[in-house]
Amino acid sequence: MTSASSISPVVVITGASSGIGRATALAFAEQGARLVLAARREPELEAVARSCRELGAQAVVAPADVSSAEDVQRLASQAAQAFGHIDVWINNAGVLHFGRVDETPTEVLDRVLSVNLSGALYGSRAALAHFRRRGRGTLINTGSVLGLVGQPFAAAYIASKFGVRGLSEALRQEVHDQPDIHVCTVMPAAIDTAAYQRAANYMGREMLPIRLLYPPEAVARVCVKLWKRPRREAFAGPAFGLVTATGKALAPALSEWVTEVAARTMEVGSAPRDASEGNLWRPSSDGLDENGGWRRRFARRTPPLTLLGLGLGLGVAGAFALSRTLGNRNAAVTPAA
Repeated sequence: MTSASSISPVVVITGASSGIGRATALAFAEQGARLVLAARREPELEAVARSCRELGAQAVVAPADVSSAEDVQRLASQAAQAFGHIDVWINNAGVLHFGRVDETPTEVLDRVLSVNLSGALYGSRAALAHFRRRGRGTLINTGSVLGLVGQPFAAAYIASKFGVRGLSEALRQEVHDQPDIHVCTVMPAAIDTAAYQRAANYMGREMLPIRLLYPPEAVARVCVKLWKRPRREAFAGPAFGLVTATGKALAPALSEWVTEVAARTMEVGSAPRDASEGNLWRPSSDGLDENGGWRRRFARRTPPLTLLGLGLGLGVAGAFALSRTLGNRNAAVTPAA
């Protein structure tokens, strides 16, 4: 029996006040879930909870900073007290930074790793302890396509997402003795959230997402699917994810080059920006809780040829990788003259 057999699952979501977390809360509310919503911003959490209740779900808020093991343990206790148990735990809270690693303050790098990786570790620990007592449950860790291939100017963030993927792999092995406990990793492509506006920025320039963006609801739908039918890993934005994974596996050097070019040409804007620690320590109240508004902005300003060029570049990279792999295989079986 899997967690999907629960009539009204109890779902804990961290980072639930905006973006992916907010969309995921609403998606589970439509499934009739009982929700425990965690983030640092209590007023925004209350707004999400009201929206969930309007959809017929039960929802409670539990303000927490996931970089604190005590906060996360308290979150687990609040969830159990509110609804008696936990069926699904989604580690989604995260922060972002930009800057060359040698030009980024050490405390910024530490904070990103603390929230993104330690936060997922603390949440996983609390969830799995509860799941073992019940004999079932589903843990979903939010990784990233950037947990497969790195990019410049976000070293700690990239390290954290590689770490989240490795964490999930390790935990799956720890629960092999528990057939009804599932550990899943959702790996979003570029998502239209306010993460870029809220990121710590030491680049001296405005930072933008790449143009191939998916809405937060795309990730939310994958999380619901993982609850209903758990899988080891799942892309949100599958086409982009599969191209990235294939390129990385078949031609890692080329894959890294394509990613670097995309980051340098698309993400580094022209508008100057002062150094900022973003929302690393103090939550933002910018009103961009549903999405980052990037898809609307790019729809007005991005020439279609830009998207076509990126698509062709990724396609050429994939074709080159495949041809090289097939060529190597043929060479291995061709008799010498």
